[in-house]
Amino acid sequence: MMAEKAEQFLLEAKQSILRGDRKKAEEIGRAALAQGMDPLDLMSRGFIPGINAVGDQFGSGKLFLPDLMLAAEAMKGATEICNAALPQDKIERKGRILIGTVEGDIHDIGKAIVVSLLKANGFEVFDLGRDVPVAKFIEQAQEIGPDVIGTSCLLTTTMEGQRKLEQELRKAGLRERFKTIIGGAPVTKRWAERIGADAYAEDAADAVKQINALLGR
Repeated sequence: MMAEKAEQFLLEAKQSILRGDRKKAEEIGRAALAQGMDPLDLMSRGFIPGINAVGDQFGSGKLFLPDLMLAAEAMKGATEICNAALPQDKIERKGRILIGTVEGDIHDIGKAIVVSLLKANGFEVFDLGRDVPVAKFIEQAQEIGPDVIGTSCLLTTTMEGQRKLEQELRKAGLRERFKTIIGGAPVTKRWAERIGADAYAEDAADAVKQINALLGR
């Protein structure tokens, strides 16, 4: 593929996420892949910069919650298209990650970025979505057997869900089976230490770094 054409696909990929247009994001993904573009390149240089830009604009007050929801949906569509194009027999599965936004919190823009980066880095990710009860995390963890359980939240009022998960895992005698990592706007390393989580991630890139460290990579 000509460099100029590839750059155009990357620009359009980013813009489709900024506009929260899932249909367009999927169309661009299919078209770029059909032209021979590498799916990981398309994700890392096109769609992921788009979702990062959305997060920045939300933080600065230029975008609002409805915009975030649409962008997250567009990102999910793009991720599905790109992941489906990856040769499964050539992907090194670094580990299984179970992730979700805690109960009472419907924000998942940050989690969507984390999921995308983890998949791009070779992790098998099971995304439970948003507003996930602690019981659902535990049920799915027992069924899936992940190496790491990740929880996210954006509201200070829902942070308690992260503590509750740690407590319930201990009560069920399951805490030693799984590593845990937490993240989200109001979350800090001190909070992670306070509730007994294994790690805290400041952002999506840090989440990949921290999970690699948890798994000894």
